[in-house]
Amino acid sequence: MLRNLVFDIEKAEFSSIVNTHVGIAHTRWATHGEPSERNSHPQSSGEDNSFMVVHNGIITNFKDIKQFLEKENYVFVSETDTEVIPKLAHYIYHNTEEGESLTFPEVVERVISQLEGAFALVFKSTLYPKQVVAVKRGSPLLVGIKSDRDIQMDKVNISYRQRQSSGDRAFNEGGQAAEYFFASDASALIEHTDRVIYLEDDDITSIIDGSLRINRLQKHAKTDETTTRQITTLRLQLQEIMKGNYSTFMEKEIHEQPESILNTMRGRIDFNNFTVRLGGLLSHAAAIKRSRRIIVIASGTSYNSGVATRQLLEELSEIPVVIELGSDFLDRLCPVFRDDVCIFISQSGETADTMNALRYCKSRGALLVGITNTVGSAISRETDCGIHINAGPEIGVASTKAYTSQIVSMVMLSVMIGSDRLSKRERCTEIIKGLKELPDLIKKVLKLNDSILSLAKELYEEKSLLLMGRGYNYATCLEGALKVKEVSYMHSEGILSGELKHGPLALVDENMPCVIVVLKDNTYVKCHNALQQVKARQGRPITICEEGDLEVQGMSDRSIALPSTVDCLMNILAVIPLQLLSFHLATLRGLDVDCPRNLAKSVTTE
Repeated sequence: MLRNLVFDIEKAEFSSIVNTHVGIAHTRWATHGEPSERNSHPQSSGEDNSFMVVHNGIITNFKDIKQFLEKENYVFVSETDTEVIPKLAHYIYHNTEEGESLTFPEVVERVISQLEGAFALVFKSTLYPKQVVAVKRGSPLLVGIKSDRDIQMDKVNISYRQRQSSGDRAFNEGGQAAEYFFASDASALIEHTDRVIYLEDDDITSIIDGSLRINRLQKHAKTDETTTRQITTLRLQLQEIMKGNYSTFMEKEIHEQPESILNTMRGRIDFNNFTVRLGGLLSHAAAIKRSRRIIVIASGTSYNSGVATRQLLEELSEIPVVIELGSDFLDRLCPVFRDDVCIFISQSGETADTMNALRYCKSRGALLVGITNTVGSAISRETDCGIHINAGPEIGVASTKAYTSQIVSMVMLSVMIGSDRLSKRERCTEIIKGLKELPDLIKKVLKLNDSILSLAKELYEEKSLLLMGRGYNYATCLEGALKVKEVSYMHSEGILSGELKHGPLALVDENMPCVIVVLKDNTYVKCHNALQQVKARQGRPITICEEGDLEVQGMSDRSIALPSTVDCLMNILAVIPLQLLSFHLATLRGLDVDCPRNLAKSVTTE
């Protein structure tokens, strides 16, 4: 569709050769307003298109700016918050003091000084030909560099306004050809280059006449602020972001979990001596072990991984563990103390609510631990220490392999904390043995795909689905329900089965399909009771149980039998059938599982 629109432009000249090519685009609709051409990006300053902007994020004070600009006779044509940005740039450019001449970066600098919220912006202007300017605050942004010769430099210097410098011309000196790519995620760049710079908040990056400059407004008083930006070489491989033999990224990523789990553990677990060594935490391990409280803060799927491992972390550390949703944590302004450890879990490392909570905790002196899948992300940069989960790139919006790798990372953290206690040695050894077997057990569970497809064919026309569990598998039900909602748009709810009689049981009848996780851990008898309650109300129980559990299978309409492992790892095996079920429900409904409506992979707005 886009290609046809481009080639339909009457005056476009595609045969001419030019020395520089500057273009901006955005693949998603705006945060505000319905999906439509007028609400899509780039947004314009007016009919002359003198300023154009693409924007990832949200402008929280856009109504005030819009009201001011309307008084200045600016006409708005979209419903977006973004449209105020190019119009504000236009206003600033045409309302300078007499004799004052602004450069393009200076215009952008004055624009962002008026903006509140989280944003990554790329500007283009007919008034500044052959130039593009990018800036970020809160939302992720990186610049890829591609040259026809090897890039010898490993960093780019930053220029500050008070130095009255135009910035470093790091590239394209002496006519060297160079290409620059702005993106919010490294996976968008790997097709073009593996050399990138991760930009910091308020970096104003400009490409002028083919040369790269990075400027900042001012140097902060803090002594740890770097005056350079490192040029990083991505370890990402192009084939990792291709579908291969699978029809969708979600299906591919579900089936990659034996390898992603192995990569999460690689080099960190000594299976011969039953020890765990997390290099990113070594310098702070003692502080973590003597903390008074552990607060795990996350959102969405990452929150569920925290719920999945809270019980084990409390058991092995003997420290109180609190699980918090980032948005709610900030709304309450939860008390945080210097002897607290705050763990922030995020696949992208850029989740807005989690990042805001991180900065809140940082201001109160707590020890900050990051668990993320993205090297160079905001969370990995701003925490004191952390774990990179090494799950590999995850392209599908609905997280699958990152979730199970987050659980394994938290399990390793728990074992590392508890292994010093003599009373916990046997338990830690049992868990490490289970981790060694885990990739092979996941392969065995993935072979259930055909039976899960058969189950999906029975359920895909249903309106609702209930999922019940407790203990380690309460999180399994939360995550399974989230996956079903995300990709199939079916209403689903994860329920703590201990709360069944406190309301949810009223929903159970012969028309309500219920998935119940009944595994042989310390909650087995209680989950069995929940199964009997559902059966007594003419419910249609679908059970996830262990192989050989004939009693549970006999009480079920349908059952999914899993191989057995240590109790704290069964939730990894139990969630995979629910991932497959959500995938098949969506495909049977004819939906796009990789790009569900209204959702983004990285949530960079509150």
